[in-house]
Amino acid sequence: MASGCVPDIWQWIRSLPEQWKGGCYSLQICSSPSSNQSLNLVISRPSETQPLDLSFSICAEFHDPISLWSSSYSSQRLANTITDLSSSFLHDIISGVLWYGPYSNSRSLFRLPSVHQITEDSGKIFNLAAFTLALLVSIYESPSNIRREFIDKIGSHLVRSEARYAAKRLMLTLGGNVEELWMRSVNLGITNWTMESQSLGSSGAGSTSPFTAFFSYAVSATRLWKVQVYCPVAAMAMEHPSHQTKDEKLLFSLNYQQLEGVIQFVYRVTFRKNWIDVAVNVDNIRCDLIQLVSDALMAKQGYGSDEKHFPSRISLQLTPMAVQPDVLSLSVSRSTDNPVHEVGVDAGLDASLGVPAASMGIGVSAHETVTRALRPWKFENSVLGDTASLSWFLHDGAGGREVFSSEPRRLQLLRPRSWFRNRYTSPGRPFTRGGGVIFAGDEYGDGVCWRMCPAAAGKTVDWEMRAKVWVTYWPNKKRTMHTETRRLEFRELLQITIAE
Repeated sequence: MASGCVPDIWQWIRSLPEQWKGGCYSLQICSSPSSNQSLNLVISRPSETQPLDLSFSICAEFHDPISLWSSSYSSQRLANTITDLSSSFLHDIISGVLWYGPYSNSRSLFRLPSVHQITEDSGKIFNLAAFTLALLVSIYESPSNIRREFIDKIGSHLVRSEARYAAKRLMLTLGGNVEELWMRSVNLGITNWTMESQSLGSSGAGSTSPFTAFFSYAVSATRLWKVQVYCPVAAMAMEHPSHQTKDEKLLFSLNYQQLEGVIQFVYRVTFRKNWIDVAVNVDNIRCDLIQLVSDALMAKQGYGSDEKHFPSRISLQLTPMAVQPDVLSLSVSRSTDNPVHEVGVDAGLDASLGVPAASMGIGVSAHETVTRALRPWKFENSVLGDTASLSWFLHDGAGGREVFSSEPRRLQLLRPRSWFRNRYTSPGRPFTRGGGVIFAGDEYGDGVCWRMCPAAAGKTVDWEMRAKVWVTYWPNKKRTMHTETRRLEFRELLQITIAE
């Protein structure tokens, strides 16, 4: 197989003989030029007398094949046609990917993507799933001397545009619950590989990943935009690379996390007498940091679930594409007020009457308590040409500074009652108990509105969304001076049909 050729696993399986009774067939997935070893996919039927038994395996081939992963033999698959064989293998692929995840012991039910009704997407989905499994097998099972070459080759297949499209189709088919399990399994593997590569001498978060370590996709439905994004923290760009800690347990706690984000907008098209309004409103913005290993492992090798990053800024830009002549104006709602200062004065007078043995005495004292509260999150709108910018900033509760671009004062790090300590359990926490944030339309519901000329009627218009998410670590319960901020950037296209 040529070095630049991408094997079509789907077509290879469909080309197997329909009347195949026994023996095995092999396809090379990738090869190592330095060692002349290859990673092969093998499908076998060990017996002609029991043709319904079959096995799939991924093997490293040198002088003798070494099985790195294999499915279980099964006589319940009814794989008596090539389509049945494809369905059986796809089921094993999905199960294999989930098995490498942090929740491999849980028995998850998932919908199997249909290959009985052959469509243009079937082969792309099948190949994407097979390469994903091959990537995880290479990370966990392949010999160390050829691991990097295998991962580089398979990773190059997974960044192709058709692979990203196939990943979106696969996620939509599997459903939200299994999608999360799939992405946590994949990104746990990427985190393990990233940490292994860095320990071997590479530097910089994510610098050793041979492929894009985050995954996002967009859905444009009736009156709804949705963007889903996943990224392991270990692959996010560090804002200040010089900030490092040698505390191995803290590094484990911070790196074995995944950012999961959902961005949802609702839109409305309204036809006026002389123009058209396209209004886009925030429905739900959610960002969570999810642990990629079990609680037991995190407690053993890290500091438990308390030490992790938290979202500190979310920035979105929405721009209509290729219809600038049709845009007449852009209006945005006002930003939130400056941090709210609530001052309360509690005054009191205490008196006591005492009758000592020798004389009578009266004691009087006064006290006054002043309290102040700051709004932890602030929302800002701005406009640049036809682009609407929406940003959510987290502010330091002590001084009101933006968290993502500043560092806490050293004295604050040592104060046990600072706002960022016990930040997931304190009554005034700026996060959910799980450590994420949710911005809903009832708080940010005014949105933005593009006024367009009547000539735009009937057109399907792409809107570009550019997004940045910052996550920050300040000590929570651990006594440490280490702080850091990481950043993720991604881009998606969404669509609106200008029609009533």
